[in-house]
Amino acid sequence: MTQIIVDAAMRTKLHDLRQPLELCDESGRVLARIVPTTNPSGCLPKEPPPLSQEEMQRRKQEEDFSTEEVLAFLEKL
Repeated sequence: MTQIIVDAAMRTKLHDLRQPLELCDESGRVLARIVPTTNPSGCLPKEPPPLSQEEMQRRKQEEDFSTEEVLAFLEKL
């Protein structure tokens, strides 16, 4: 992803990135929508929700495949 350094003057124009905003060209056409993040770690993947007992049981009953079996299957595609 491309990073653009926002200096103090630009940050002021962008209202210090405290709320969502749209970047528009001279004619008013929206070029981008920006949703600021207050916590950069919020961009990282979150831990998945815990599995229900039913889902854990269903997964235990699924057929397992070895790495070799998966690779052999993929080579046939």
